[in-house]
Amino acid sequence: MIAPSDTHVYPVLWQDDHLVLIDQRQLPERYNIVSIHRCDDVVRSLRSGIVQGGSALGIAAAYGLYLGATEIQTDDPTAFWERIEAIGEQFKQTRPDKAHLQWAVDTMLRVVHHSTASIEALRVQLLAQAQAMQAEDFRLCHAIGDFGLQVLPNSPAKLTVLTHCNHGALATSGYGTSLGMMRSLWQAGRLERVYAAETRPTFQGSRLTAWECVQEGIPVTVITDSMAAHCMQQGLVHAVLAGADRIAGNGDTISKIGTYSLAVLAQAHRLPFLVAAPISTIDFGVATGEGMAIAEHPPEEIYQLGYSQTAVRGGQQVTVVPGGADVYNPASDLTPARLITAIVTEKGAFIPDRLGELQTA
Repeated sequence: MIAPSDTHVYPVLWQDDHLVLIDQRQLPERYNIVSIHRCDDVVRSLRSGIVQGGSALGIAAAYGLYLGATEIQTDDPTAFWERIEAIGEQFKQTRPDKAHLQWAVDTMLRVVHHSTASIEALRVQLLAQAQAMQAEDFRLCHAIGDFGLQVLPNSPAKLTVLTHCNHGALATSGYGTSLGMMRSLWQAGRLERVYAAETRPTFQGSRLTAWECVQEGIPVTVITDSMAAHCMQQGLVHAVLAGADRIAGNGDTISKIGTYSLAVLAQAHRLPFLVAAPISTIDFGVATGEGMAIAEHPPEEIYQLGYSQTAVRGGQQVTVVPGGADVYNPASDLTPARLITAIVTEKGAFIPDRLGELQTA
């Protein structure tokens, strides 16, 4: 179980013997809960977008591995390990671009690897590890929010912040990274308003971030992605808050497509650009962003309006690109470290070229 909070949005919860997920594809029109009892169904939920956001994906995968362990029928420890490892690889391949998901699976696999415990004891340990990871994620998101307060501007007394995509309660255990900073600002009485960029092509900002704000009574204004520069020019924004899918050792950051352009705009308007992410998102084995691949998503996300939601809502597809036109749909982009004011982690806020201190902390 996770600790009680001021937010009631929990995208992934373990109840008795099964997993309970918020179907994020249907928000904000419908709030649907999905109950999952089988490992394969957890894999499908990650692939289909029921769960989104690195930390939430990792937590769901951790519980999915436990469910997989309960389904393995063998008394042979070697066979058990081989099957668990194969299940872990399945989960990794659902979203290979999410560093926290890869870390979560590896953490779960270490419970089993070279263990001399009985298979039944290993199942118990896997569930305990998944629950511990969820509780720890909740704690560290609160820490990220609190450290973010220390590096955000002190003036004016109340800030307006611009966010992109969704790195909030829905993307984590129930608090958020960049939106964790927003929540901490709100609780401290220092937040005036959130500007949520819609985040084309699947609208995580307008559908998910804005929905979270409404649930908690936080003033939110949705803007199209192309309005960000205008809002900055008009003095409506005091800081830009972003999340991360993967961070290189030098601070180069992979995040949702459109993050890079916001970093460029923030620098042009002399605004702080803060990246919030747990340390598990940092890949110290990769020196710079040049070593990190960017995945492409289906072109239908762009040429069919509402593509990601149509299948689950039963709505009519609306085509907005003429036949014969090519479509390019990178899922993420690379924000160079030089554009990032600070990377806020559960251990504190660091300028990018000092991230190496975390390896010895």
